[in-house]
Amino acid sequence: MKFGLAGMLSLTFQASAADPAPAGSATVVPATSQTPIPATGSDGSRRFDWSKVPPVTAPSRPGMFIIAPSGPRYYSLWDHITGNKRENPPVSPYALYALMTTPAFDIDFRYLEKPEHEKDIFDPVKRIYLGDDFLLSFGGNFWYRYMRESDSRLTNTSDNYHMIRSRFHADFWYQDRIRLFAEFLDARTFGQALAPLVTDVNHTDMLNLFADIKIANVKDGPAYLRVGRQELLYGSQRLISTLDWVNARRTFQGVKGFWRTPAFDLDAFWVRPLVTERNNFDNWDEKREFFGLWGTYRPMKGHLADFYFLSLDDNRNLALGRAGVRGDSITHTLGSRVAGDYNQFLYELEGMYQFGQYSNQNISAFAVASGAGYHFKEKPLNPQFWLRYDFASGDNNLTDGSRTTFNQLFPFGNYYLGWIDRVGRQNIHDFNAQLNLHPLTWTHFTAQYHRFYLANKRDFLYNAAGAATLRDATGQSGSYVGDEIDFRFNIHVDRHGDVLIGYSKLFAGDFLKARAPRISPDLFYVQYNFRF
Repeated sequence: MKFGLAGMLSLTFQASAADPAPAGSATVVPATSQTPIPATGSDGSRRFDWSKVPPVTAPSRPGMFIIAPSGPRYYSLWDHITGNKRENPPVSPYALYALMTTPAFDIDFRYLEKPEHEKDIFDPVKRIYLGDDFLLSFGGNFWYRYMRESDSRLTNTSDNYHMIRSRFHADFWYQDRIRLFAEFLDARTFGQALAPLVTDVNHTDMLNLFADIKIANVKDGPAYLRVGRQELLYGSQRLISTLDWVNARRTFQGVKGFWRTPAFDLDAFWVRPLVTERNNFDNWDEKREFFGLWGTYRPMKGHLADFYFLSLDDNRNLALGRAGVRGDSITHTLGSRVAGDYNQFLYELEGMYQFGQYSNQNISAFAVASGAGYHFKEKPLNPQFWLRYDFASGDNNLTDGSRTTFNQLFPFGNYYLGWIDRVGRQNIHDFNAQLNLHPLTWTHFTAQYHRFYLANKRDFLYNAAGAATLRDATGQSGSYVGDEIDFRFNIHVDRHGDVLIGYSKLFAGDFLKARAPRISPDLFYVQYNFRF
């Protein structure tokens, strides 16, 4: 089924008829240089208040979250070059980092409603008022990444190639009642020795194409229905993420209802994943249905709790890894998470339990992610250190009456389990540590160390996409997969641009040495990301 813009418009207007960010900059342009937005419309009636449209909620903190420096500083390379020392971080809709999982439709430009906001060259294409009741915005993103891999995908192949991704969007509002959002995507690679992955290439497609319809105001917040193609991002992103690391971001198609309040958000959705077809318009996967309920509670600043129930109905008749039972499955995931910081201590704990049916096997699997850290506040380099343990269950026998390998669903796996992408959140123990430093306010350095063991040595090693890669059915190769180090260095050039440089290395353990001899992959990359 293809969901066209015309169909969305029809649904939107039928429904409408049925139901008549941080402190400011030190270089703020004086309010007198811009005419304040009038409180009344052209006919003398009170003008619609756009200051709360769209109803954006900042995404939940991920695991191993970072607390950025504050106070009088240079917050970008351009600030440093121009001598623009700011008293506080500037108001900015973008992350001060090259990777940004936040969907374009949740980037917050509402600060432009304040006449004293810091001016930007792209302001004229943002929040364009069409009369008193209509609002139109445009924006986009371009990135280039150079990749150099050795022993790529656990083969003896070295690969040097280039990635280019372009995104452009248009956002149209009628008051806070109806929204139409469309985002174009084009993702390409050049010079790959291995065949491009399905996430590498997607020519001339739509990443998002949806309509929002306001249903009601409930207590402190609005409730909306969203229909169409849409990205999803929830909680820690261990289970549901836009996956910004890959060239062609992840997206879905279906229906979502959401309610936003200052302290509590609640979402319910039914969607199907999009199948990437590099030279054709992507369509949804008719053999998979994904639905769930997700709530996030923020009792106070810096603390949050997630509660969720998710179901994935997969009718693709897949085998368990590359052997064993073949069949359809229904996997239910029940989970909760708490995260926050208190007196410089950082914490996170998430538990996930799965049950359901895989062919004639009963599913019973679980995963745990835990971490504790410390923020050395007011110290040079703004250091923050995390110690973590991640676990996802595996299966001792792929052909018996039970299935105990955890299903990671649709995650941002690289962020948690290494950027070489050889390890996914399935059948794994990961003992890891992370150090974050800001050598300068506009630079960010991250170092990670992982030690990986199979949770069950007779199950597969699963990669970042959840695909089964290597297995020793006898278990004689042991469980020690190996050690990975990851280094990332980000330069925040200016409000719109970032440069990211990274290096990762996987040192083979007993299991890899036995199943993939003479393989010890590494990865080097340089990325430039521009947003407007």
